[in-house]
Amino acid sequence: MRVVAESTDPVRISFLLALLRDAGLPCIVLDAHISAVEGGIGAFPRRIAVAAEDLAQARRVLREAGEAEA
Repeated sequence: MRVVAESTDPVRISFLLALLRDAGLPCIVLDAHISAVEGGIGAFPRRIAVAAEDLAQARRVLREAGEAEA
């Protein structure tokens, strides 16, 4: 698995997941349950990961959507 994006913003994470899934790319959110440890303050970013073989396509999809950071 390779990380393609990270954010502390749950809305942005949801948006990025939708972009990747709409493109047919399986993806997962890493650190999704860290809020139980951090107390829900949003200090730790959630990371979105895809399979290594999907990395180039995932980066292209995010870049085309204006998410160049990813």
